[in-house]
Amino acid sequence: MKNSNLKSMSVEELWELHELVVAKLSQIIEAERATLEKRLRQLGGAAGDGGLRRTRRPYPKVLPKYRNPKNRNETWAGRGKRPRWVTAQLRSGKKLDDFLIRKTGA
Repeated sequence: MKNSNLKSMSVEELWELHELVVAKLSQIIEAERATLEKRLRQLGGAAGDGGLRRTRRPYPKVLPKYRNPKNRNETWAGRGKRPRWVTAQLRSGKKLDDFLIRKTGA
């Protein structure tokens, strides 16, 4: 750089300097990205996503534990947010055990 004093440079010269800096930074960033992607491929295998995506392990189907006595089609497995029918029944004084689905033995 000929002129190291930025205050004495014209707007056109400053703009050229800005464009040079942006171009150089873009090259450096692109080279670094390529290097990091190469390392990821080496670590994770040859998958297109860099080997970061994994298959989810199979979970067993969760069977319902509770049934609404007023509507036999409404069930709840006991996971997640309580359904409205459970909340309403609990407010009326019943216990959660009152809604358990009885298991039939073989």
